[in-house]
Amino acid sequence: MDILLERSGRTSPSEFLNLKGIEYFMFEEDFMENNIRCIPMIIRFKMDKAGIKLKLSEWSRLGIEEKILLAKLKCNSGEEIERYNKYLKGLIKERTGREVTILEVDQNPLWENVCSLPGKLNEILAKFDLQLSIEQWKDLTNLQRFALLKLCRPGHENKNFPKAMKEFKLVN
Repeated sequence: MDILLERSGRTSPSEFLNLKGIEYFMFEEDFMENNIRCIPMIIRFKMDKAGIKLKLSEWSRLGIEEKILLAKLKCNSGEEIERYNKYLKGLIKERTGREVTILEVDQNPLWENVCSLPGKLNEILAKFDLQLSIEQWKDLTNLQRFALLKLCRPGHENKNFPKAMKEFKLVN
């Protein structure tokens, strides 16, 4: 496993923390489950575009270099998305002996809509007594909007939502 526990019980910083050429958020340093660092938003974003769901057990079988490559690979054009899809499918098959879980690709993802705030986002904003204007929503990067929406999913404890809002300079 590529995560080392220090004597304090805290994990070492993520290999993504100071990685050049990607968007990575400080609030992601808190994402741990069963002593495994969770999949960074940049990779989750690309997997959603490529129609692949990766289980944490599959993620933990990947090497650091493979994880970094998944973060850095381009995944914007149709050709890049297809290449990303094929690479990740092959990687998971090689590391686990299993096929990946296929997701339906949302052709109109909520994070792309900059004309209105999604309902589930409004619900979480209200829960934390926070506000977000349409102008602020428009000014966020695609990945920031994606991250906020992932952080307000049903069943998610939402504890990093206020941290993300602060990191994105949406609250003081």
